[in-house]
Amino acid sequence: MSRLLLSLLLCAAGAVQAATQSIEPGVFRALNQAQTAQQQGDYATARRALDGAKARPGSLEQALLWRSRGYLAWAQGQNAQAIDWLDKALASGRLDAESQVNERLNLARLNLVERRYARVVELLAPQQAGAAEEVLQLLVQAYQGQGQPAKALPLAERYVQANPRAADSWLQFLVAVNAELKRYPAAERWQRQLLARQPDDSRQWRQLAALQQMAGRYDRALATLRAAYAKGLRFSAAELDNLVVLAGAAGQPWQGAQLLAGLLDSGLLANSRQRQERLGLFWWQARERSRAAAVLRPLAERTGSGELWLQVAQLELEQHHWKAGLAALNRAEGAGAPRSKVRSWRQWAESELRFEQDNRLASRH
Repeated sequence: MSRLLLSLLLCAAGAVQAATQSIEPGVFRALNQAQTAQQQGDYATARRALDGAKARPGSLEQALLWRSRGYLAWAQGQNAQAIDWLDKALASGRLDAESQVNERLNLARLNLVERRYARVVELLAPQQAGAAEEVLQLLVQAYQGQGQPAKALPLAERYVQANPRAADSWLQFLVAVNAELKRYPAAERWQRQLLARQPDDSRQWRQLAALQQMAGRYDRALATLRAAYAKGLRFSAAELDNLVVLAGAAGQPWQGAQLLAGLLDSGLLANSRQRQERLGLFWWQARERSRAAAVLRPLAERTGSGELWLQVAQLELEQHHWKAGLAALNRAEGAGAPRSKVRSWRQWAESELRFEQDNRLASRH
């Protein structure tokens, strides 16, 4: 902050020097004394110099004094006061065109720190047509602060397109906002640019796979992970598990099941009871009950878990496989599943089975 203020003070001093012919000598001396004292950290002397200066209302001198008071308050960390003084200087209409541009930018910086996002937009939006990087950055942050990422997006895209060597942070922003807005193809496009810059960074490959997973393209996500693996990059089990969990969090159980099955089949993830249970539950949530049962039944056989047998029973009964379901209930009961649950499911299954049998007998007569 001090380096920034020093550069701003030097700019202000240049403006004062250029206007020496039109500034009242007493005010000019006060401005120079205040600037020198402020650079030395002597804020009390700077304030006394400004307080002692007199200026006509509506004059250039008054605007310059307001501006100097603003920089002094800024240097002391009094941002709200600095904003008030600089606002007055800008609103006076007495500053030249170059100074107005500088003060708008400085006011935008201060307002952003104070989270006055609407004011940042008000100050800088008129300049965005040919704006430099910092103006675009401030506007992007302000729109984000307002919860309007869609307005920030075109500014960031314009900057990156005009500056192919833009910092990675711009690309990361484009990836994140497009993903937030569910514009997954665009997010993937920018992520591929990041990957082209960092082809040996496993995080970039994982992020690309995550975006493809969020888009419901489990096949492309799996292909991305396999391609990274072929390059010699390795992912931790936790990283791959998180990708799978992401599918569940996004309400995409079918895609999650396909991705998890692919990771297990390809050896990218080791088989475990927890992953097999997750695979079965994913298929169940995706209403692929036969696939879920095909995963959970062998697991129940191996572990002897009453809870797993109860899940197998439910899956079979939901498909009206009454005998298989009742047999699984018996296994669940024998393995210690809660008797109340077993009894409830058995009563329902036997009732449904009798109903079906009665219907078949009635249809024969």
